Amino acid sequence: MLYFAWVKQHVGVAEEEVSPPPEVRDVAALIDWLAGRSPGHAAAFANRKTIRAAVNQDFAGPDHPVTAGDEIAFFPPVTGG
Repeated sequence: MLYFAWVKQHVGVAEEEVSPPPEVRDVAALIDWLAGRSPGHAAAFANRKTIRAAVNQDFAGPDHPVTAGDEIAFFPPVTGG
């Protein structure tokens, strides 16, 4: 897992390696599982509408599958200019 901006601040680390249980098969389930890991994780994932994900460096929605070995990043919405 990679965490950026305020997600990193809440979680307390920029990255961590995790082993979710087998029933975690998509981004939404991963977020649910991560939110239960610590109070910092819970704060980071409290408002699902304000967090974005990438799986293997491609933007991914909540229903995007995740598997062992995937690089998953969480970050606030990106703005352009």
